[in-house]
Amino acid sequence: MKIDRIEIHGIDMPLVGDFKTAYHSSAVQRSIVVRITSDSGRTGLGNVDPIAGYSEETPEQTLDALVQRFAPALLGADAANIHQTIRSMDALGPAFLDAKAALEMACIDLQARSLGIPVHQLLGGLVTHEVRLNAWIGILPPEQAAREALGWKKQGFRSAKVKVGGDIYADRDRVQAIREAVGDDFEIRADANAGYDVETAVALARLLEPYRLQLLEQPVPADDIAGLAAVRARSPGIPIMADESILDHASLIRVIEAQASDIVKVKVMKQGGILSTRRMIETAAAAGIRCVVGHGFGLGINTMAEIMMAATSDNVIAGLECVGPLKTADDIVRDKLDMSTGAVLVPNRPGLGVELDEARVARYGFARFDIH
Repeated sequence: MKIDRIEIHGIDMPLVGDFKTAYHSSAVQRSIVVRITSDSGRTGLGNVDPIAGYSEETPEQTLDALVQRFAPALLGADAANIHQTIRSMDALGPAFLDAKAALEMACIDLQARSLGIPVHQLLGGLVTHEVRLNAWIGILPPEQAAREALGWKKQGFRSAKVKVGGDIYADRDRVQAIREAVGDDFEIRADANAGYDVETAVALARLLEPYRLQLLEQPVPADDIAGLAAVRARSPGIPIMADESILDHASLIRVIEAQASDIVKVKVMKQGGILSTRRMIETAAAAGIRCVVGHGFGLGINTMAEIMMAATSDNVIAGLECVGPLKTADDIVRDKLDMSTGAVLVPNRPGLGVELDEARVARYGFARFDIH
């Protein structure tokens, strides 16, 4: 299956409201969609959704790298040889993992479609046929945060992430209100987005300990692995999860060697593709560390890639965080994934199980390139 053509689309997808993270606030998700066509006419889809603070490069830098560097280098390559595809891209430089992930995803989708099997079968098969999803709550006043958490629980969700940062006592009040609203049969995750120093993070962990958190995510800066380990050592009551500290396989090894986390978070886009992410999950498993999976602002293609990959490993914690379709006003696939009940059946359709909607691509597109 020689790669004959690569189409690259820049997409501006409106969000449902204005989403604020520790890094930026936006009402639009800027994404990139890739479609590879083989010499036999078969196609495969890839999609990444870079976002400030989570991706090493901006969407514009990723788009430029795809158009100028990686896509031209893959023309004529065998789309079915994923290892060689990755090797060819890595030979052009170690960075731009998002761009590499988009092309690798499209090649894997193409290969699975040509075989008439879903991507999860290509990865070895499902260990679960239904995945649970994790809700989210922003940095809100306690009463509002509690109402949102209870609303998610009533819809069918069994866990939610709450953002914390800026004031550990306000963080404590927010988490306390949520716990009182949802009761004990609901998991709470707190995400500090690398916002605190070690001493403040330890103080926060101790304040939150009575509320039985499932995990505290990335309480200190991404490059402070020693600090992350110190927080974990001094906060035995709450599992610590590394997110921003995890990029490539080498960064995962550093976190493992430092005994810096109980859990790690991985994302297909951020880790450079489906295969590398799957391997990192197994490396974490060998070290006795479980994984959370999911990029929270993905379009339907990227979201389905994470769902299918996660469903092939029993080292992934229930409550995937790839809930982008809940946050977007629309999608670029024909049938937008329904996540409203907090669970999704993993589809058995060929490839990633989604089809591009040309009209929506045209409606939300801000750029288009055709490499052939």
